[in-house]
Amino acid sequence: MQIQPIQNKYENEIVDLILNIQQKEFNVPVTLEDQPDLLDIENFYYKPGGIFLGAFIDEKLVGTIALVKFNSEAAAIRKMFVKKEFRGKEFQIAQQLLEQLITYSKEKGIKDLYLGTVTLLQAALRFYEKNDFVTIPKETLPSDFPLMKPDNVFCHLKLNQ
Repeated sequence: MQIQPIQNKYENEIVDLILNIQQKEFNVPVTLEDQPDLLDIENFYYKPGGIFLGAFIDEKLVGTIALVKFNSEAAAIRKMFVKKEFRGKEFQIAQQLLEQLITYSKEKGIKDLYLGTVTLLQAALRFYEKNDFVTIPKETLPSDFPLMKPDNVFCHLKLNQ
């Protein structure tokens, strides 16, 4: 498995991977139109100082994670998705994606990582909790946190520099 920064060149693969998981696997009522960031990765993720990583097996995209830097010391994790057949301890793709994102964040001086998800994704919540994220009330999010419409559970990780 190889993890690397990816951009709009992989747009079709990214959209296919993420929408299939959101819509078909978990029935999350979200469309491509609700996620314009997927069609403008360069401007949405990279320009403000974030990144979009892809995990590849045999040159096929099997997982993603992205970072939106929304102020000088805080960022939001977005688009953490791994194809069903590549999830779990055997592959550890989600773990490796998260670890690379945390390393990148520390290198960029980010002190706080936040994320939003949906109650339905219990395995994702357990994964984040196992990685020291703490569930927080929506009201305690930074005022400039980029909210996503379907999200109803929010987590925070304090990065030790």
